[in-house]
This record gives sequence, structure tokens and C-alpha cells, in this order.
Amino acid sequence: MGRKGCRVVFQAQDQKGEDGAARADRVLLLGCGFVADLYARSLALHPEIAVAGVYDTDPARLRQFCGYWGYPACDSFEALLAAAPGALILNLTNPQAHFETSRTCLEAGHPVYSEKPLAMTLPEAQALHALAEARGLVLASAPCSALGEAAQTLGRALRDGVAGKPRLIYAELDDGYVSQAAFGRWISESGAPWPAEDEFRVGCTLEHAGYYLTWLIAWFGPVRTVVAASAEVTEKAGQGPYAPDVSVAVLYFVAGPVVRLTCSIAAPHDHSIRIVGDRGVLSCDAAWDNAAKVRFARRLTLRRRLMEHPFPRCLRLPQPTHPKVKRWGAAAMNFALGPAEVLAALREGRPCRMSNDMALHLTEITLAIQNAGETSGAQRMTTTCAPMEPMPWAK
Repeated sequence: MGRKGCRVVFQAQDQKGEDGAARADRVLLLGCGFVADLYARSLALHPEIAVAGVYDTDPARLRQFCGYWGYPACDSFEALLAAAPGALILNLTNPQAHFETSRTCLEAGHPVYSEKPLAMTLPEAQALHALAEARGLVLASAPCSALGEAAQTLGRALRDGVAGKPRLIYAELDDGYVSQAAFGRWISESGAPWPAEDEFRVGCTLEHAGYYLTWLIAWFGPVRTVVAASAEVTEKAGQGPYAPDVSVAVLYFVAGPVVRLTCSIAAPHDHSIRIVGDRGVLSCDAAWDNAAKVRFARRLTLRRRLMEHPFPRCLRLPQPTHPKVKRWGAAAMNFALGPAEVLAALREGRPCRMSNDMALHLTEITLAIQNAGETSGAQRMTTTCAPMEPMPWAK
């Protein structure tokens, strides 16, 4: 029996059937590991989206996931590609497999929404981008939290000049000393274990930097130069080699403030962002919570002391904004906002906010930070993209 609220249908891509009734947009899920449950929980809140098929190389895991959520299983990659021609494929495979699997999907005529990173190397990401452009297909990349309420609230405050001109941004994505955490007991909703070895090999920068990079790119557009350093500083059980578990980057935007971005799985948990402007500081404490509070503390002088107001003002957008997902584990994010935006753009014949160019630029920046080591110095970016159009309810 499937989960209440999940919809299992194979329908034509047309928005109206012969009876005139509205029909759902279709998605196909490639891979059903740990993160797939977060997508399934989110998709349950989007009745306009139907899951038309799922495939995973692990038959037991495929049965377990599809049985839990009530999704139709496909017995091969080829069967998945044929299940719903032209449907959006959510690539939720292991990051090492993203390039080959996304390329196959694009070659089969499917638009792709890929979990991060788009690919493990810039040439591979560029090849996917070129293929998608040549085929006229969408190639979007997670994360999609830039479409969420917290990011859109901050974006509105920036456009309205609430803090004055933004001068400096500090963004933190520190997750605690993860190698000593009880991650062996981290199990997804339908029973998949957290893939510790894969996570440590891919690295926290490729996994997490995008949660703030997408916000920043959405607000300010492309990064001109990355100055970064990265290192592995903690010991982990297992075979290795592992990716850097700490990175610090200074980002110089073509048009925007200077940003310092830190990622680690060593420093105490901190997911805050602080935007320093001429009039005060905008802040948010939870990158992984779409409904996190956004605050503004105006700058003032008390006697001879310059300070930010001790009681910041909360900023809110008019409601409603988008469907909210209840907290599960560390996140309270609607993972379906990205696929929903891609499908809406295709349906409405407009540019997608999560553009192909943005996916490629995000990948180049993230790889530059991840691979910086201690000697890379300043790295000039070779890709670019436009800022993101605000969501209609955030304008």
C-alpha cells in the first residue's frame, strides 16, 4: 500500500485530457537511495506532479522504496527511459554516476533535474551543458532552496534596500564533527542507510556549498573570481581516500558584495548567513529550513558604542508562498520546488529560473572551492549566468 497523498499515474504530457480534466506533469526517479525519500516526501505535497516510474540498480532497495511510497518500479534503466517519453528525470544516483546517467537521459530526449553536483569534473559538466543546449533540453541542478521562502524573503529585502547597499556576506555551512556522529543509525524514511562512505568521498563542499551558493547567484548573478583553500582535517574509519572536509572561500561577484563561504564537517553546527549592509545586518540561521526566520538588525550608536540593534525585526512575505515540508532529520526543505519550477517553465513556455547556465556556473564554483587545496590561489571563473527571477509571491 502506498503512502497517503502519493499519486501513481502514467499520463500524457498534455495538460488536458479528452474529458477536459487537468492532468499531472510527469517525473521519473533515477535512483532511490537516502535522498530519494526527501524528494518523495516533498512530491506528496505537489498534486500537479505524478511519479511515472522509478529505477535503481539495487532491486531490493527499489522494491522497498516503491512499496513504501506506492510508486511504479521499472526493471531497467531502459524501461525507465521508455516509461514516460519526454518526462523530467530526477537524477538521484551516486554523484560519481551523474555524468554518465544524465548524458544517457539527455540523449534519450529527457530533460534532467540532477542532484548535486552536476558532474565530478568541469569538462564533464560542460559536456552535459553542451548536449542539453544542442537538444533544447533543460538541465537543472539541485539544490533548489533558492526558490524557498527564506531565500526569497532575503532576496526581497535586498531588492528593497532594507539594509542599504550590501557590502559583505558571511555564510556558514558547518555540520559538526560528523565522523564521530552516530551516522550508522541515520536511516531514511523508507529504510535506506545514510551513505557515509560516499558522503566522505564526495565531500561536504560538493554536497553542501550549493545551499548558499544558489542563494547568492540568484541574488547577485555570476562569480568572477574564487579564492579558496580546502583540506581534510578529521580522521574517518574506512578505506578512503576522502575529499576535503573543510573549505573556506572568498567569492568576488561580477556585480555584488564580497562573500566568505565556509563548509565543514568538523566545526560546530552553524548554517547561518549574515548580510552586512550600510544600514545594518540581514540574517538567517537555517539554510535547510524553507520557513526559517529572516531578521534585520539596524545599526545604531548607543552612547559611544556602535552596534546592531539587540532586538532584530523579523521580515515576512505575504502568505501563501509555497508548500512546506515538515522537518525530517536535519532538514525542513521542500525538495520538489526545483522539479516543480522546471515543469512549470516547460508548461508555460518560459525560461526556467533554474537555468542550464546556472547549473554549470554553480558546478564550476563548487569544484573550484572543493579542489582548492592550499596552493590554488585566485581562480577566474570561465562560465556565467543571469540572476534568478524572483518567485511571483516574492515580488
